[in-house]
Amino acid sequence: MESQHVSIFALFMFETITKGFVIGLLVSLPMGPINILTIQRTLNRGRWHGLVSGVGAMLSDITYATITLLGLVYVSGFLDVYESELFLFGSVILILFGFSVYRSNPLKGWQPDNLPNESRYLKDFVSAFLLTFSNATIILALVGLYTRFSFNPILEGTSSLIVGLISFSTAALLWWFMFTTLVYRLRKRFRRSGLVILNRVVGTIFVVIGIIGIIKTLTSVA
Repeated sequence: MESQHVSIFALFMFETITKGFVIGLLVSLPMGPINILTIQRTLNRGRWHGLVSGVGAMLSDITYATITLLGLVYVSGFLDVYESELFLFGSVILILFGFSVYRSNPLKGWQPDNLPNESRYLKDFVSAFLLTFSNATIILALVGLYTRFSFNPILEGTSSLIVGLISFSTAALLWWFMFTTLVYRLRKRFRRSGLVILNRVVGTIFVVIGIIGIIKTLTSVA
């Protein structure tokens, strides 16, 4: 009996880790102002300046991810009663967010020579954090992803919350590490048009996830 409980707990933790990782990755992918700033710093100052900026953005995302999860706890009863409606609402949010990402211009405000070539890691970190934190619309994306993936680990205790946030952070950190490394290594052949393609791919992914959520909800209700 005890081994059965252990197996169920391990399965739940694996599910929490997987969902947290996917959500963390999806939140970090869209090409917004912080991604452009990170590219600029990577090309002009080097890979570590870009990575430090990415870590600042990651910390901001974690802050909003935690705030959103804690907020969902206070409306957990409401979520249980209107689970299908909220699941549908979250899917619609993802579709709208996906369209926004797809149509956005990641090259707007591109100024590759605007940043001085100097070492200022702390300033890069703080500025990236503040820039990302100023965009509170990420909460809508998080709510949509949380409801779409039924991700609310805090209901299972503090340990589950910590595991979920660690997996979220791991995905974000992995993305920024790979992203800045790729930009730095390909700096001589860097094509800004690739950012537009990436945005369209990411936007399409959000839209597809939202559409699948709507279909799944309507099918279950029917």
